[in-house]
Amino acid sequence: MQVPSFLLRRLYVKGSLRNEDGGCAFDLQNALGSGYADQVLPLLIDGEAIPPEQCAFVIDGSAQPFSEITADNPMTLAMNRDLTVRIDGHTLASGDHSIEMAFIVTGMGEMRFDVKDTIDA
Repeated sequence: MQVPSFLLRRLYVKGSLRNEDGGCAFDLQNALGSGYADQVLPLLIDGEAIPPEQCAFVIDGSAQPFSEITADNPMTLAMNRDLTVRIDGHTLASGDHSIEMAFIVTGMGEMRFDVKDTIDA
């Protein structure tokens, strides 16, 4: 069963894109249902692929790098939980930006969504 991208976009917290600590970050909030991913594909910002070792999910202060997510070590997200996606070494200029995320879920395949957000000056 494939989850449509318009539903996955609801994970993204609009207005959360920001620069911080030598990189950038944005927030996701899971109101769709508990889930997991056993692979995260390269994050795209403005069409540029960001290496997985520069990206991490941060939940309750604990970081899980994209490069360490596997079927044996999945990223799990319970219903109604918030998390931050942190991208190290990649700051963004003020203005509009596009973000594309994709991940693999066993039995469901690739799930992908894209959003646009703005960083204010």
